[in-house]
Amino acid sequence: MAGNVWLLKNANLIDGVGDGRVEGMNVLVDGKFVKEVSDKAIKSTGNAIDLKGKTLMPGLIDCHTHVTVTQIAQAEQALLPDSLIAARAAAIMRGQIMRGFTTVRDAGGADSGLRRAVEDGLFLGPRLVICGQALSQSGGHADYRTCCDPRGAEWVTGRLGSIGRICDGEAEVRFAVREEIRHGAQFIKVMANGGISTPNDPIKFLQFSRVELLAIVEEVSNAQTYAAAHLYTDEAILRAIECGIRSVEHGSLVTPQTARRMVELGVFAVPTLVVYEAISKHGAQYGFPDYAISKIGDMASMGPTTLSVLNAAGVPMAFGTDCGGELHQYQSEEFVLRGRVLPAMDVIKSATSVAARLLRMEGQVGCIAPGAFADMIVVDGNPLSDLSLLTGQGRHLPLIMKEGSIVKNTLTT
Repeated sequence: MAGNVWLLKNANLIDGVGDGRVEGMNVLVDGKFVKEVSDKAIKSTGNAIDLKGKTLMPGLIDCHTHVTVTQIAQAEQALLPDSLIAARAAAIMRGQIMRGFTTVRDAGGADSGLRRAVEDGLFLGPRLVICGQALSQSGGHADYRTCCDPRGAEWVTGRLGSIGRICDGEAEVRFAVREEIRHGAQFIKVMANGGISTPNDPIKFLQFSRVELLAIVEEVSNAQTYAAAHLYTDEAILRAIECGIRSVEHGSLVTPQTARRMVELGVFAVPTLVVYEAISKHGAQYGFPDYAISKIGDMASMGPTTLSVLNAAGVPMAFGTDCGGELHQYQSEEFVLRGRVLPAMDVIKSATSVAARLLRMEGQVGCIAPGAFADMIVVDGNPLSDLSLLTGQGRHLPLIMKEGSIVKNTLTT
């Protein structure tokens, strides 16, 4: 239905930018874009849909996902054929858009081929913003080799089932950034701290030297983009942002002092609470390694504190989930977890206008305004009163639209 004209009438509008829900709004869609938003009647010969007071919102944005992480056992996945990973990723992306996510930022793994497949309509899924393969030092958070693994660092590079590539030293990291950008990366992801799912790097490990981080930041700046970094500990966060990292992924152990420094430097945070809860509850049954489960420790319980610290400092927080493999189904539960600490409007903005700012796509996504992409969802009920309406695999979303094309419509006339 791309290219059609749609008139969405009688909506209770949450536009993703303002601070409330406005009743009795009308939105005109022409082709891929929003043409008009008004509290007055809009004349149109297009297809009219009466929303009868349902909530109309921008399509949701997840700023930390991994569409190619198709199974929990990532070391085994890295050896699977690219064609199989692509087929599995197609199913994951379909699930995401049916939950209302019309844009996602992939934080390691997805390539320009997957992005093109979505753009060409071969795969049904959200708009992909990609970093290609994340950068990892040897023994870092994208290095799944065990201590006795004889394979060289090159075994993961370029494989669709691998979230990262291994590079060491200033020359190698510069080359890696340039190669990922040549292959279509729109930003760069750096593994700058220890992680949960990898075998050789305790959470407190600092990864990459300052020289390497500064080289990465210089290269992304030269390419007119930015670097995001996997970070947990306060020491790692402060070091990375002082080197020029613009987006702190996870940030679970941040202190108030460092959060204030993030504000001074214009840094975003992308907390990912749901992944820790999902691993704690379901990881073992899906084969998450014992060493990884033991690393979670207090991470799951730290979520509320992390949100409170970042919020008190005024750090802009974008919505992120980090679910992989069998845990993708819990993606939308992030709304509920954040809603226990933050106002519902702030949580919704994290997945709309704040996320759009991080993506440098303000006015294009994350809002319902003239000139923006016609990415919209309709909600049965008021998510400002009940954020769980955004969960349930999209069961409360009778209409989903991406770029003016209706992906789902169960509304009765």
